[in-house]
Amino acid sequence: MLEIEHLTKRFGGNTAVNSVSTSIEKGKINAIIGPNGAGKTTFFNLISGVHKPSEGTITFEGRDITTLRTDEVARLGIARTFQATTLFDKASVLDNLIVGHRLRTRSGLIDVIFGSARLKEEERVCREKAREALDFVGLAHLENRVAGDITQEERKRVAFALALATAPKLLLLDEPAGGVNPEETLGLAELIRKMVKHDFTVCLIEHKMDMIMSLADKILVLSYGEKIAEGTPAEVRANPAVIDAYLGSDHADV
Repeated sequence: MLEIEHLTKRFGGNTAVNSVSTSIEKGKINAIIGPNGAGKTTFFNLISGVHKPSEGTITFEGRDITTLRTDEVARLGIARTFQATTLFDKASVLDNLIVGHRLRTRSGLIDVIFGSARLKEEERVCREKAREALDFVGLAHLENRVAGDITQEERKRVAFALALATAPKLLLLDEPAGGVNPEETLGLAELIRKMVKHDFTVCLIEHKMDMIMSLADKILVLSYGEKIAEGTPAEVRANPAVIDAYLGSDHADV
């Protein structure tokens, strides 16, 4: 689905991502791990168009997206969440999600001024898609709750729903289980599995190794911006370079 060749990003004299080549496989749970400062979030920012690469190419479903803007990347079907879940806290949960499907609408200023039929139909569809996404993540009962009043785990699910409301093919999840307890982590892992069962492809960054090792089909390991390993959880867990750079002996196969 996504092919990445020699991807590099430099910020002045600092190389955050250094000639990384990999692929994200369709219908799979792909994961990126590595120590803090390894370049994982920069890697996501390059794929989603937040940053432009210094070198290398990104190809999505056969199309070169290396230099596209974030909105262009999103319209092609790549959605992402962020480490910090930022919502419109004074708006309802449903109103937060309506924003997501606006990516697929065409109404402009003239439609707003005259209250056109197209505007009204698109508003109806946006609300419908928002409800579908909220139901998918198990929060249909919260649609009228003010976003600032929901729990951290619920905010994570709303972030998933916001990404789903954009009608994506590939979801980039940046630390989806950050800040939630072990029981909630298990629930979010099940939700990620549900996404893949419904034909979404997932790539996630996560520090919770028990979650990653039980969830991912394929893992890419970054350290100081470079790829040091790639493979199945079993292959990564047994890789001496990964054990030394990140996992430690506690996660090594014995």
